[in-house]
Amino acid sequence: MKLQIIALTVFCALPLLAQKFTGLALTPPMGWNSWNKFGCDVNEELIKDTADAMVASGLLDAGYQYVVIDDCWHGERDSLGFIQADPERFPSGMRALADYIHAKGLKFGIYSDAGWKTCAGRPGSRGYEFQDARQYARWGVDYLKYDWCNTEHLNARGAYLTMRDALYAAGRPIVFSLCEWGNNQPWLWGRNIGHLWRISGDIGVVFDGEIKHDGWSSWGVLQIIDMRQNIRQYAGPDHWNDPDMMEVGNGMSVNQDRAHFSMWCMLAAPLMAGNDLSDMTQETVDILTNREAIAVDQDSLGIQALNHSSQDSVDVWFKPLAHGDWAVCFLNRDVVAKAINFVWADHQVVDDVADRKVTFADENYSIRDLWAKKAVGTTDKPFSAQLPGHDVIMLRLRPMN
Repeated sequence: MKLQIIALTVFCALPLLAQKFTGLALTPPMGWNSWNKFGCDVNEELIKDTADAMVASGLLDAGYQYVVIDDCWHGERDSLGFIQADPERFPSGMRALADYIHAKGLKFGIYSDAGWKTCAGRPGSRGYEFQDARQYARWGVDYLKYDWCNTEHLNARGAYLTMRDALYAAGRPIVFSLCEWGNNQPWLWGRNIGHLWRISGDIGVVFDGEIKHDGWSSWGVLQIIDMRQNIRQYAGPDHWNDPDMMEVGNGMSVNQDRAHFSMWCMLAAPLMAGNDLSDMTQETVDILTNREAIAVDQDSLGIQALNHSSQDSVDVWFKPLAHGDWAVCFLNRDVVAKAINFVWADHQVVDDVADRKVTFADENYSIRDLWAKKAVGTTDKPFSAQLPGHDVIMLRLRPMN
């Protein structure tokens, strides 16, 4: 009898099993990350200016929340092994910076790496996962991007599971972004570990093409869209496919920026701006804050679009939305304009992921153009338009009944 009592006591003393914090990303996270525009040139003045600009530009009101410092913020570890911020770049310290960002109504994000060193050669988290998680919690971190450089012979699922458990043990709810580049198919195992996972290598400031570096490549918008069209079933509330931060405002044309942003919204992608928020054209602001396009991305169903058809370099994408609505995006992959004449009655859309079907010959929908911001008829008549090169027409369909 004593043995049974002792065994029961030991069992009851075991800690609760670690898990990821749930409910933090029921819609795709929205925010800003420093890497695409600034690389290693980060400091506390830049981050404060960005937080100020996120509020002043209207991005906060449009739904953007996270201000994320990517690589190169790191200093050395102290005598106990706790990571410190670079004292020259961040002289006030990370807790003070987090307090500044939180006071603006925003959330604070940070970066680390599963390897010994980050991609830029700063101290990584390997062997220090639980200490780093405790430090992030002390600093008031709300979002962690966790990279995959210098991880020779590590098991990806195991490495990310370790940091997930460390974050949970630290006790502060933190959105966990798995930046593993899709090499180990994180969509198959990431749902119970992180809130989003990268599905490709880094994006580049190019709409259609590949930028080759020493031993690796960054990819154009179209290349990333094409890489993973067969994994939409793995995304949903609290677990998102991530095609990388956005390049809107970093040098592509307005048409290309609009198409890039629209397709990220159609793909239910995290919307992480990657430009200089303190120096934006009005066109860039208008793209990033288009609330009707953002509403497609943030739709409560959390279902990615499907590629319904492709003809003469024009893709037609359909995304099921809540309350019986659909989003439709015509994407012109060519550099020359294309004439669109879409006869709705000739099309049926079947989405097995959403368990939704629409037969336009039998159902009528009102049509709203989300960039022109106006009603453009109903589906009982063909939709005709001229679509410029590397641009989109993005529509929202609403049942007439």
